[in-house]
Amino acid sequence: MNDSPIRVAIVEDHQLYRDLLKTALDGVPDINVVVSAAGSTHARLLILPGEVDVALLDIELADGNGIGLGVALRRADPDLKIVLISAQDVLEILTTLPAEDRKHWSYLSKTSSTSLSVLVDAIQKASRGESVIDGELLLRSKPRLGSPVGALTTRQFEILRLVATGLSNQGIAELLGIASNSVVNHLSAIYATLGIPEGNNARVSAVLSFLNDTSRPSVS
Repeated sequence: MNDSPIRVAIVEDHQLYRDLLKTALDGVPDINVVVSAAGSTHARLLILPGEVDVALLDIELADGNGIGLGVALRRADPDLKIVLISAQDVLEILTTLPAEDRKHWSYLSKTSSTSLSVLVDAIQKASRGESVIDGELLLRSKPRLGSPVGALTTRQFEILRLVATGLSNQGIAELLGIASNSVVNHLSAIYATLGIPEGNNARVSAVLSFLNDTSRPSVS
């Protein structure tokens, strides 16, 4: 990727929150907010192919939803990266995406997106083609009994959860204090347990399995 600012679109129907996001991101040197839209209809007119790198989309819009909007925008511009934002824990919704649309989607809760460092990190990673899932939600994720993810060892589950946060193999190795080759070996075992063929889409498929086979206890 070149040194040009990351071109960001914000689609949010609550004006105060939309303005807060825009004001915060406008102060980040390598980010340029080029679109600020109040809803799906407005966004479809303003977000043109090749003119936006990352779109921040609220899932619940007054005139539609972020998932449907994101699918439509990415079909018009396959290079566009999507960061979904939601006030509710609906991580599993990512598993409903058609197989051909599953790359380049990230997910943050509105709580996490109020942290500028977390939001900027997600935008930067998304712009590089990485997928980022809200770290706070992932930390609360527990495997469902009887599911393929539930059959993973404790270490394998930990590594798969870190993959879902967007960390590279080297990043996981450094965080856990193990060799990078050990991470590769663990991932091979994870893919085998989940019935996922190793290849270019293996990480994406494994993360989708993680989302589908985990739940998060409610916070009281």
